[in-house]
Amino acid sequence: MYTDILINATPYENRIALIENGTLIQFHLERLSERGLIGNIYLGRVVRVLPGINAAFIDIGMERTGFLYVDDVVNNTEKYIHSPEEPNQEKTSGKSGSTAAIQNLLKENQTILVQIAKEPIGSKGARLTCNITLPCRNLVYMPQTDHIGISRKIENEEVRQQLRDKIKQLRPSGAGFIIRTVAEHISSEEIEADMEFLLLLWDEILSKSEKVTAPCLLYRDLDIIRRAVRDYFHEDIKQLVVDDHDVYAELLRYARIFAPSLEPRIFHHDSSYPLFEAYGIEMDINSALDKKVWLRSGGYIIIEPTEALTVIDVNTGRFVGKNDLAETIFKTNMEAVKEIAYQICLRNIGGIIIIDFIDMDDEQDREELYEAFKKAMQDDKSKVNILKLSEFGLVQMTRKRLSESLTQMMCEPCCYCGGDGFLKSRRTICYEIFRKITKDARKISASGVVIKVHPKVADMMLNEEAAHIEELEKITGKQFTITAVPDMHIKRYDILWKE
Repeated sequence: MYTDILINATPYENRIALIENGTLIQFHLERLSERGLIGNIYLGRVVRVLPGINAAFIDIGMERTGFLYVDDVVNNTEKYIHSPEEPNQEKTSGKSGSTAAIQNLLKENQTILVQIAKEPIGSKGARLTCNITLPCRNLVYMPQTDHIGISRKIENEEVRQQLRDKIKQLRPSGAGFIIRTVAEHISSEEIEADMEFLLLLWDEILSKSEKVTAPCLLYRDLDIIRRAVRDYFHEDIKQLVVDDHDVYAELLRYARIFAPSLEPRIFHHDSSYPLFEAYGIEMDINSALDKKVWLRSGGYIIIEPTEALTVIDVNTGRFVGKNDLAETIFKTNMEAVKEIAYQICLRNIGGIIIIDFIDMDDEQDREELYEAFKKAMQDDKSKVNILKLSEFGLVQMTRKRLSESLTQMMCEPCCYCGGDGFLKSRRTICYEIFRKITKDARKISASGVVIKVHPKVADMMLNEEAAHIEELEKITGKQFTITAVPDMHIKRYDILWKE
């Protein structure tokens, strides 16, 4: 559990670090040019209805259309859909879920209120939902759901019942609310204030939706700094430190209104020395982009993201153990368990994850490893599903992906390999050039050839491949001139024939 919140606020990007005993637990980043979209509410227009996959594409004014699956279309969706082409059409009310047909709920060119549930990732558009939620510090309002929920972290049954009774007394008929963890000891007055704010906000959104033309943004969620304070800053936090004076003053005003007891825990980092470097976590952030992560024992893990899934491989590395091979492997795997759980959360790795632990023959060791990994992942706030070790020593798991991973946010494909991770070797390029010259030499009467290549390829031609160059000169009857071009891509080459 994190105990400190560090906020690095700049005009170009904001960074949030959650710290426990000097260790970086979670890291969140938002660049003003690439602001997060989760929680935004739009008036969208149905572009295509696809019965084959029981889903629809919705235009929300972005470059790519959003994806709306039938399970994310609520029962009372009719109140928030309008079809300009068929205003008197009787709408079919279907159950939300796999038994409902998307074509019975939506028609092309209808307008519909939707919220972004998952950021656009790669070539995929945003995942949308009609099950709209509006969070406040203590409550989450669900306008279309008649339900009262209470955070699972509030474990006292008597307190849970008291909170449920308070909500029942105060909420309008049919309105749904979830009580957040920070509201465990909240008063009825505070609940009422939050409830009134959320109800007014929803009325404003509905009112705006009636005056605009789809597609249109109706509501933008808070920026990352305000979300961090709303979602992470609670009574268990020792301190919140921010390095921007204006943001510091704003957070103090927020605390005085919504959480007066937390105001003394907000501090301004008034120093020329960068905040993240002062707490020693700048290196941790950069290390979270590395493919190889070393373990204390000398073993290491390799984290390899692909298009479809992420693969994590465990290796003994320099660790040789003390007694026997089985013990060495077990200790390496057990140490890797904690590091893998930490890295998955820190890097925000989502989707399908395959973990290749070192093979173990002992069934009891395999079971202990599996239980240890489940325990290590239990504090992860994202929904995870972990399968038992397979016969090949693989753990298959899924982790709910809501936004891009740290690597996707902070990195871009290599300008050389385009993200493949591999380039043709220098020797392969040399032989490619040799074949092309041999093929064209018969057709061209020139006495010589100039080969322009990257310096590394030129170095190989002039040294390791010098004998082959000499042999080709005899075969083709041409004189070879090799020129190194420093700014040339290593895969590129130019062949110029000269008289």
